[in-house]
Amino acid sequence: MFKWFSIEGIMTEVKRIRWPRANDMVKDSLIVIIFTTAFGIFFVVAEALVALLLRLIGIGI
Repeated sequence: MFKWFSIEGIMTEVKRIRWPRANDMVKDSLIVIIFTTAFGIFFVVAEALVALLLRLIGIGI
């Protein structure tokens, strides 16, 4: 049933993979951290502005 599923086939595929180098991993990780932080700051500021506007019109606490 699972003829295509073999250890030899898996090892062949693992050897074909282009594994990222350490400096690529660091660069890509920094990009992800920077964008995640930027989006977090954006959403905190946007939420604060919406809360302020709601407070100004008397809806917020």
